[in-house]
This record gives sequence, structure tokens and C-alpha cells, in this order.
Amino acid sequence: MIHLCRRIASSRWFQNGALAVIVANAVLIGVETSPALWERYGGVFNALNAAVQVIFVVEIAVRLLACGPRVHRFFLDGWNVFDFTIVALSLLPAAGPFATVARLARLLRALRVVSALPELRLIVATMLRSIPSLANVVVLLGLVLYVYAIVGVHLFAGPDPGNWGSLPRAGLTLFEILTLEGWVDLMNASLAATEWAWVYYVSFVVLAVFVVVNLFIAIVINNLEAAKRDEDVRTDSHTEALAARLAGIREQLEAIESALRAAHDGPGARRRE
Repeated sequence: MIHLCRRIASSRWFQNGALAVIVANAVLIGVETSPALWERYGGVFNALNAAVQVIFVVEIAVRLLACGPRVHRFFLDGWNVFDFTIVALSLLPAAGPFATVARLARLLRALRVVSALPELRLIVATMLRSIPSLANVVVLLGLVLYVYAIVGVHLFAGPDPGNWGSLPRAGLTLFEILTLEGWVDLMNASLAATEWAWVYYVSFVVLAVFVVVNLFIAIVINNLEAAKRDEDVRTDSHTEALAARLAGIREQLEAIESALRAAHDGPGARRRE
């Protein structure tokens, strides 16, 4: 049974079939948001949801058995834990105190697309690896916004109180400038107060947008390369483990072959004597 589950779990048709069901489930969740379609095909939707749930449970069971007899190895992979948790939560009853959790778990089933595609898993791993470094960039960006917001209040609160009348409002205005949307109009309005307003806006755009924001991109790219290297190392380690296992099996087969040859030659040699 375990060997059969291993062959099934490692087969291409099983993986592609699971991905197709995950995508179909995501589409189904989106279609259910239409009140008209739900009123007309509610029974069909419920039946399809039940079928998808059964398929997910069977898929997880096959993957668990494929790790036998040491089933705990299944939970050494974070993505396996992610899949198992979502499927387990979606088994909660849709009524009662856990109704909200059950509905949320059904929605999270669409996120299994991430765990089913290696490229998406790599992107998510990159995002998680980038969080500690991005925190430092966020602190730097917040400091720049704070300083420029104070300067903006002192310079432009009089002629443009709607955008610079208070520190929170000035911070929000600067955050809007980060998107490079409408900052030229804001600068033209401030030029009416002082002709040096362009220095304030241009310096903020260069420092906050072209420097700090690009730091985000640089950090993500660096962590993407690191995640790719880690994935390559894991792949090489897995390949080496398989090669060592095959070498051990080959040695065992050669020993068995030698033992059989010795057992076959022994009686023949005695008869010749």
C-alpha cells in the first residue's frame, strides 16, 4: 500500500490532477459570490464543494501514506503543513461556533495554488526571507517621511492647508507622492508660496522614491537569488541521497547474485568430483 501511494504521489498525472482541482476550486469560490448564480445553482455548488473536499482529503491521505512508515517526515516540509492545515480546517462544520473558520478555510483552499506551483513557492519564500531586511528599509523610509512631513508643515501649511495643514496630513501627502501620482500639481501649488519649493519636492522624490524604494527591489532580488541557491542545494542533496541509495541497492543485488552463483556452483562442483 505504501509503495503504491509513493508511485501515485510521485506521478505527473497525480500532481497535475491535484493542481487542476485546486484551480477549479478557486474558480468555484469566485463564482459562488454571485447571488444570482447561487440562487439558481446553489445545490450544484454544494455538491461540487463536497466533491472537492473529498478529493483534497484523499490527496493528503495519499501523500501521508507515501511518507510511511515514518509519516512524520510529511510534516517536515512547511508547505505540506500548510496544505494539511487548510484541508483539516475546511472539514469543520459550516454551522455552529466554527462556521466562520470553516468558511475562511474554504476560501484559503484557493491559496493551495501557491503550494502546488514551485515557482510561486519560490516567490513566497523570497518574500518571507526579505521581511527582516525590509523592516530596516521601512524604518529608514518612515524617518525620511517624518522629517519631510515636519518641513512641509512649516513651509506649506499656510498656502496649502488641505495637504500640509497638520503632521498626519503632510505624511499622507508625502505617501501619495511616493506613488509619483500628482506630485507636479502639488509642487506648482507650493511654488506660489516660495520659489524654492521645487528643491523640497525634487529632493524628496529622488531620496524617497529613487533611492529608498529601489532598496526594496534590491533586497528582494538578493533574497530571490539566495532562495534559488537554497532550492538548488536541497535538490542536489536529494539527488545525492537517491544516488547513494541506488548504490546501496546495487551492492545488495551484487551480493545476492554472488550468493546465488555460489549456491548454484556448489552442487555442480560436488557432482563433478
